[in-house]
Amino acid sequence: MYGPTDLKKNVLITLDGQPYKVVEYSQKVMGRGGSIVNVKVKNLVTGALLPKTFKGQEKIEPAEVETKKVQYLYKDDSKFYFMDPASFEQYELLADVVGDSENYMKEGDEMDIQFYNGSAINLVLPKNLWLKVTYTETAVKGDTSSAVTKDATVETGAKVRVPAFIKTGDEISVDTETGAYRERRK
Repeated sequence: MYGPTDLKKNVLITLDGQPYKVVEYSQKVMGRGGSIVNVKVKNLVTGALLPKTFKGQEKIEPAEVETKKVQYLYKDDSKFYFMDPASFEQYELLADVVGDSENYMKEGDEMDIQFYNGSAINLVLPKNLWLKVTYTETAVKGDTSSAVTKDATVETGAKVRVPAFIKTGDEISVDTETGAYRERRK
């Protein structure tokens, strides 16, 4: 069981028999009265967002979710398709469930899918991914201080703000939660 202060972003919980993922979290400490935790949770079955408030010593049940390694195959207009590399079983997720994760997915990449009662409900990308820069402006000579950033397009089509020294063809690490540049591969 979780207490309200154990909740953080991306923690999976069960409310009213349904699995939810915490997408926003804030905590208010109230003098002697303990603390109040406000969260926004996303229903992993329906996709609905729900604001929820927990107080003091409330107990929250963790979601019983199974995670499997899968390989990303392809997408069509409304769904993404994945395959279990061991059993060759295929799974699909709606585009709404995949959401912004699409910006960091390449065909053939391995990632995790979470299952609830046998149904695929959520995609989990690695925290950081190495992606190749397919286009970026060249830095102006003399303007190479580390504080200067520019836009770069990576092989998945996502736009990432990078330092001025990054060139087309470089491989960079990107944080999949924030979309932020982390480092260049040496």
